[in-house]
Amino acid sequence: MKTGQAERIEGQQLWKIAPEQLNADLVRRLPLEFLKKQCAIPIVMEDGSTAVALADLLNVEAYDAIVGVLGQACPRVRCPAPEIENAISQCYYHAAEGERDADALGETYAPDNSASTSSVQTHAEDLLNIANKAPAIKLVNKILFEAVQSRASDIHIEPYEAEVKVRFRVDGVLHNVLSLPKPQAAPLLSRLKIMANLNIAEHRLPQDGQSRVRIGDELVDIRVSVIPTAGGERVVLRLLDRGRGRLSLEDVGFTPDLLRVFRELIGISHGIILLTGPTGSGKTTTLYAALNELNSEERNILTVEDPVEYQLPGVGQMQIRPKIELTFASCLRHILRQDPDVIMIGEIRDLETAEIAIQASLTGHLVLSTLHTNDAASAVTRLIDMGIEPYLISSSVVGVMAQRLLRVICPDCKQPYHPQDVEEVKAELRRLGQSRVQLYRGGGCENCLRTGYIGRTGIFELMLVDDQIKDLIIQRRGAHIIKEAAVQKGMTTLREDGMRRVLAGVTTLEEVYRVTQDSVKTSREVGSHAGR
Repeated sequence: MKTGQAERIEGQQLWKIAPEQLNADLVRRLPLEFLKKQCAIPIVMEDGSTAVALADLLNVEAYDAIVGVLGQACPRVRCPAPEIENAISQCYYHAAEGERDADALGETYAPDNSASTSSVQTHAEDLLNIANKAPAIKLVNKILFEAVQSRASDIHIEPYEAEVKVRFRVDGVLHNVLSLPKPQAAPLLSRLKIMANLNIAEHRLPQDGQSRVRIGDELVDIRVSVIPTAGGERVVLRLLDRGRGRLSLEDVGFTPDLLRVFRELIGISHGIILLTGPTGSGKTTTLYAALNELNSEERNILTVEDPVEYQLPGVGQMQIRPKIELTFASCLRHILRQDPDVIMIGEIRDLETAEIAIQASLTGHLVLSTLHTNDAASAVTRLIDMGIEPYLISSSVVGVMAQRLLRVICPDCKQPYHPQDVEEVKAELRRLGQSRVQLYRGGGCENCLRTGYIGRTGIFELMLVDDQIKDLIIQRRGAHIIKEAAVQKGMTTLREDGMRRVLAGVTTLEEVYRVTQDSVKTSREVGSHAGR
């Protein structure tokens, strides 16, 4: 497929539309609905002339209509339908870039209190089709569109005394995107509440809702959380890319050796496998990848989640509802009567849930779940603190894996450099048996939004519960003792796995230090014990 060029002939060659071939003023002369329905768009050729890109060259009706509006004869070129759909979206988005500032979005609008939740659209709506209806709606649409284009996972809308800040979380880090006058908060918040089917008249209590929008050819699920603060109601939107629920274990970031061991671990018939780490460390993504690996006609897989983030075909997924006393524990009790082979618990939060999970594993079920601990060994002490007897933990838990997410260096602006703290780097390298190495970092470019990073990958610390670890658990030994024994048996710590990614040129030292700082003290303690 050729890119960014087209000959002045009509043929069956497939063309890819380059950004420089889009002319927003030219495209906006035609109705958006017409272009999307006919899958056609006018583009600019290398010599400055105009051509009509069509998904179907035999669509004479659309071609004649476009030529009639443009007032000139144009050659036709054939493009894939997704290329044209994306070009239309990009063109309409960039056409309004100049209106991004709050002053250009219109004067202050009061919230429409006459709107009722019964009029909420529960089906997926295309934001581009309603982009010009009202300033408040247009502002919300543009924020959502830009967030998707920026690969943001969360949108933070934060009201303060004199302004409203909009921030995007991209690759785990928040970035300021927009600052709006305070009067814009009311219409913006009302629109978001209507989309999420929330009560627009309630400003005193927290509210949670969800919505679904279509932006171009992307379907995005949105979780909406609203809380009252001193400056006004604060909103966080979690954007859920439905494609992430279909990730495989190869996409998570495992090294080949760790992938082999983890596959063997989830292949056992019974036991508990725990994933640990703070919020946003990728635990749920890894769980879904494991379920995709296990999902087959021979297995009955059931999950209990809060909430159900991604729909997995062939998997029975339950969402807890505390308001009607449908908790993790009550769901698990009912699930065990459904003859499951594999059970996934979104999070073990209390003693009752932990006890049922252990009972399920001891009666022949494979249980996958998560805990909020800093490293793998701390999961054991966390369960003991909940009230679980050590002998039950040693009998049921077969493996614990801690993980974090590291930002990946942008390949377009990747460049070598020499670190300032050479001695500290050399000390880290000596622990890995390395002496000389070339380090890299991103210089910042348009592709990575000037951050030097694009995308994320996982680093992992997998602790297998063998006989020695079981004995330490029964003896109620501390987490640092358990970790020391695991390291002596060959366990790679989070810091070591991160440093190996640095040596491979995948990420930077600063990124490894940032995401593993909570385990540095423990790692040093283990190293000092091992050196005695």
